[in-house]
Amino acid sequence: MTTKHGLGRGLKALIKDTADSGGPKEPEAGIRTVLADKIIANSFQPRHTFPEEGMEDLVRSVKDCGVVQPLLVRRKGDSFELIAGERRLRAAKAAGRTEVPVIILEADDRQSLELALIENLQRENLNVVEEAEGYKTLADKFNLTQEQIADRVGKARASVANTMRLVELPQEIKEYIVTGKLQAGHAKVLLGLDMPEERLLLAGQAIREGMSVRELEKLVEKTRQAPRKPRVSRSDIPPVHVSHIADQLRRKFGTAVRLVSCRTLANGKKARGLIEIDFYSPEDLDRILHILDVTEQGQ
Repeated sequence: MTTKHGLGRGLKALIKDTADSGGPKEPEAGIRTVLADKIIANSFQPRHTFPEEGMEDLVRSVKDCGVVQPLLVRRKGDSFELIAGERRLRAAKAAGRTEVPVIILEADDRQSLELALIENLQRENLNVVEEAEGYKTLADKFNLTQEQIADRVGKARASVANTMRLVELPQEIKEYIVTGKLQAGHAKVLLGLDMPEERLLLAGQAIREGMSVRELEKLVEKTRQAPRKPRVSRSDIPPVHVSHIADQLRRKFGTAVRLVSCRTLANGKKARGLIEIDFYSPEDLDRILHILDVTEQGQ
């Protein structure tokens, strides 16, 4: 079954913009209606999170008026692969609609990702992590420069470059951004630190203390400042003994061990010593605790 619909001016412009820059073509004129079950997910979908807020309203609207904005798809054998419109497709299925309006485009993998990015960016559907990962896919898989990516999605190259850097952050910080615990501004400030461990440490502190981006900037700047001149001190344990003890501990625990001697400062005060024992899994920790004859709490 094929039903003709009017094509919204915004969507027309979107397809024309991508076509003018060597993007996908629209070989099948107009908008068609296809079975919703014939549409499969896009492996290059840049959007990974679909918040439930507002979904009930969208489902209700689809029940009353149908899917007003057509989905963008491309042919995939006997089915259609979704390029843009996954939230509308989900709402249509939830509303009991068996058919949805689509625009069938002729697009390769790169063009499909480009158009999905553009459509989601125009609707402000992507979180900044999804945006960064979409740009990185265009760069890594399709060998596009930042300038080319910026031209295709209609953003400044500097904006694309700054957003792409977010993929360097530890996965935990990315999850903080996706779940709203941190803002994109916090993430960009954390990129000022070189060590992933420092980024994680300060991210956790920012969340616990409810820091603003500006407050986190000050903390990062303080962390990056050159360390003060070390205080004059004397090791309380000769270095040769420290080395000998550390070797024995490494053999006993079968893992890396760091031993730092306690020290006496010039003013007579004591600086603490330190023993660090590495472990790499819960089972590894259990093994070390068994050697120490320590029982985990609750067992």
